[in-house]
Amino acid sequence: MKRYIIVLLLVAILIAGCAQQETTTQKPQAPQETPAQSEKPSETKEKILIGFSESKTGKLNAESKEQTNGFKLWMEHVNAEGGIYVKELGKKVMVDFVSYDDESSGERVQQIYAKLISEDGADFLISPYSSGLTASAAIIAEQYSKIMVATGAASDSIFNKGYMHVFQIYTPSSRYLTSSIDLLAKKFPSAKKIAIVYENSKFARDVAESTKEYAKSKGYEIVLYEAYEPGTSDFTSFINKILAASPDAIVGGGHFTDGETFAKQLYEKKVKVKFVSLLVAPSVPEFSEIGSAALYVSGPSQWEPQAKYTKEAAEKAGVEFYGPTVEEFVNAYKSKYGYEPGYHAAGGYAAGLILQKAIETAGSLDSEKVRSALENMKIMTFFGMIEFEKGEYYGRQVGHDMVVIQWQGDELHKEVVWPEEGASSEVVAYDAKY
Repeated sequence: MKRYIIVLLLVAILIAGCAQQETTTQKPQAPQETPAQSEKPSETKEKILIGFSESKTGKLNAESKEQTNGFKLWMEHVNAEGGIYVKELGKKVMVDFVSYDDESSGERVQQIYAKLISEDGADFLISPYSSGLTASAAIIAEQYSKIMVATGAASDSIFNKGYMHVFQIYTPSSRYLTSSIDLLAKKFPSAKKIAIVYENSKFARDVAESTKEYAKSKGYEIVLYEAYEPGTSDFTSFINKILAASPDAIVGGGHFTDGETFAKQLYEKKVKVKFVSLLVAPSVPEFSEIGSAALYVSGPSQWEPQAKYTKEAAEKAGVEFYGPTVEEFVNAYKSKYGYEPGYHAAGGYAAGLILQKAIETAGSLDSEKVRSALENMKIMTFFGMIEFEKGEYYGRQVGHDMVVIQWQGDELHKEVVWPEEGASSEVVAYDAKY
């Protein structure tokens, strides 16, 4: 009997011990939330954060400052209206930005864009100024699957690497002079022969090669295709070859100094052709200082204040017009900064505007939904047409054309003569000056 009682006691003690162990043993805990998981739910999101780098120092400072000025003006305008309407949230959300000085350095850019995404929590990105810096930033944007609107970057090569989140605002360099060829075909249909004379620099070579192939595809005969070295100041031998080839049009150039000199010497030799279109130089205000030599010289530009992109032009083209008019943008910029904007500033504003439109169309801040909205976008803004390639060069700009400006009038001034929907004046034949 005693043995039986002892056994019962031992069993009772064993059961009690197991029960105690069961109550004191920790249950597996749910994994702790990461910072991203512990943020406020999207319904309570208070701002859309846009990140970018700017060249506050270094060789790209001037252009980058203008681009940033344009972007900040857009942000000021959209926030004055209460922000961007996001359908999924059922409200407008204000916009804010975070930026750092990239010092015009590609190495700095990659560090900055990684920080913007992983530490600052940027929802969307705007590119730095220049193709080189944008190429560096694009790598990071794609790694994190973050939308980056690329402005101030004309290079085609950024967009043949399989990126799916980078979208270009500028007309790519391969089409810098193709608008001039289109103008020639429409306004001077009797023209058949073209001379291409260009600076032997990477940018000008790339543009010249693309222009040659495009012109040939349009049926033009390229009667002269020659490069001159950077720093060339005597174009006599090239002009003699032009005269011997008897072209109907001359296109090419390189940068400001050589373009200005080339235009002066064409005038001095009284070269009679219907059309002259040169890179860079004619779009710079100082080009007018060469006087009559500048008259009726044309050149490509990403945008000009004289451009006539209007709601009527959009309706004629069968697309939606979105955002402020050219006049509204120009007046607002002059009011805020005290001077007329150039295309760098216009590109900065347009980058914000395009992102705004994509968010509104998507009705969401989800990157993939916004990407889809950008992919299918086809609109006109004060900056011109906007449409993106879906094929091999995904995200490359295909809608926006370079405007072609021409120096006209007794008191020399620039007029936009192409495209027709943005023209402020009809083009005048170059040889009308003689």
